[in-house]
Amino acid sequence: MPGLAPFAEVALLLVMAAGIGLIGTLARQPLIVSFIAVGLIAGPSALDVVRSDAQIELLSELGIAVLLFLVGIKLDVKLIRSLGVVSVLTGLGQVLFTAFFGYLIGLALGLGHITSLYVAVALTFSSTIIIVKLLSDKREIDALHGQIALGFLIVQDLVVVLAMIVLSAIGIGAAEDGHGGGSVATVLASGLALVAAVVVFVRYVANPLTERLARTPELLVIFAIALAAMFAAFGDHVGLGKEVGGLMAGVALASTPYRETIAARLAPLRDFLLLFFFIALGATLDLSLLGMHVAGAILFSLFVLIGNPLIVLAIMGAMGYRKRTGFLAGLTVAQISEFSLIFVAMGVSLGHVTEDALGLVTMVGLVTIAASTYMITYSHQLYALFEPVLGIFERKSTPREPSEAGAHAAERYKVILFGLGRFGTAIGLRLHKRGIRVLGVDFNPQAVRRWRSLGLDADFGDASDPEFVAELPFQGAEWMVSTVPIHLTGLSHEDTRRTLIQLARSAGFSGRIAAASHNTSDSAALSDIGVDLVLEPFQDAADRAVELLCGAATEDRTDFPEIASEGRETV
Repeated sequence: MPGLAPFAEVALLLVMAAGIGLIGTLARQPLIVSFIAVGLIAGPSALDVVRSDAQIELLSELGIAVLLFLVGIKLDVKLIRSLGVVSVLTGLGQVLFTAFFGYLIGLALGLGHITSLYVAVALTFSSTIIIVKLLSDKREIDALHGQIALGFLIVQDLVVVLAMIVLSAIGIGAAEDGHGGGSVATVLASGLALVAAVVVFVRYVANPLTERLARTPELLVIFAIALAAMFAAFGDHVGLGKEVGGLMAGVALASTPYRETIAARLAPLRDFLLLFFFIALGATLDLSLLGMHVAGAILFSLFVLIGNPLIVLAIMGAMGYRKRTGFLAGLTVAQISEFSLIFVAMGVSLGHVTEDALGLVTMVGLVTIAASTYMITYSHQLYALFEPVLGIFERKSTPREPSEAGAHAAERYKVILFGLGRFGTAIGLRLHKRGIRVLGVDFNPQAVRRWRSLGLDADFGDASDPEFVAELPFQGAEWMVSTVPIHLTGLSHEDTRRTLIQLARSAGFSGRIAAASHNTSDSAALSDIGVDLVLEPFQDAADRAVELLCGAATEDRTDFPEIASEGRETV
């Protein structure tokens, strides 16, 4: 294809990214996969339209600086303390075991010590962006396994930050001709100077300056980008690397009260600029040469897809968690991340590894990100499939996650309510006020603690776990109420309420069933699966509002101050 003007070339790449991104979205794939595919298609192995290498490289480097800036701005000096022992031990354990076995696999494939080390470290990082998106779509971000996963993902982010700093400062395996900007002493001195500048900036400048800039939000964003670019340029000049410079720029603003605002406004820009990083990455890959790495890529991909979840499952089982929680948390690390690619690309720029290593890790990234998306999407179905053989990962006693259903087995409740959010809490409090005994169930530890603080009985457990549901005190219960929302999980239509009804009936529940719905078609579907009473929170709230406006007798809502701050749509 004849050469295009730089502007026309970038325009074509953006159109391709939008089109291929749409196809990837329909297949429930993260944009990272689509963007790398754009680079492969536009690169020399296919259309060969990427000619403005300097411009695309500049945008991709700015994207990396902004990405590391946003990582830095999220760092809190109290972060390790807030993570908890479980997240720290699980995260560090997964990183160490994955790196160790990945290194051995690399040596077995004949990659060499330095390349094996780079690849092994790259395999330890999982994509926080992808995992948070998938867990949020499944409404499992607040579940126990979701909270644990977020904790050890933060640990991984800290590890990659430290790895980049060590890599830049010490120059592991650096070439003798001095790649990276000078001697170790010079780099370390520059790093200390940068840290000192950040400390002074945080202590005396950051808060008053950002407070003044925040009066003009656009100027605050421009300042943040300028700071990230300036620090990245300085880091690159002294040999620390753009990545470390961008990270330190974020740390400089991490203590300001405007960090969340800055992060929210820069996130779309980060995604836009990273598009060019992944396009540039895909365009540098020669498909004719990648065939040499197919065997290695398959082996490493299987290790990430199978080995990483097993490592997390074994660690969490040893710590006293149930096999279900360990399995669901383990699936979240069954892929490598954008940091993995950036880390190896950094090694290429420093001369530590060759382009072949980057191609290998990129292939592993494409396979694992694509496959793990479906693994997380169908996590509950996968657990049901493998549950019979997972017993070896669960201790006889699970002190960190005891089965609580049996604690109330001898008691009788008229209502068993699943889902202790705003709507469920409002229902539970009103039932309790009328003297009706109600047992609440939720898979969010915070929701269970909040429910108990209100003086109500609650069990921690998963409504789709057959073992847990079978132990609930259904005998004598007149109603089972579900306020659990429907889960639209990718290509599947996983309705937890349907599963719950089937499990409850199998456990001997013979009472009536009520379930919450948020649209007409969903209400009809609930009736078809045996729901006796369909609750429509917004419609019911509207009906109640009309009664209030028309002067009908009302219930004093001040009787429930505990939920006053949680919204009024559940009146």
